[in-house]
Amino acid sequence: MEILVVVSKVKKKIKEQGGMNTSASAMEALTRIVEKECEKAINNAKADGRKTVMDRDFEV
Repeated sequence: MEILVVVSKVKKKIKEQGGMNTSASAMEALTRIVEKECEKAINNAKADGRKTVMDRDFEV
């Protein structure tokens, strides 16, 4: 599995905000979330007839 997040930045955020360490398996789980959200955004763009994924394709 290719990790799609910047591990050092995620670890830093969790450490600074929560004072916690981050396991490698957390990065794998976060990557799966990012992959799923990218797939949804791609499908949203295709459904709208576009070849460009835009911010509005990511549902928040």
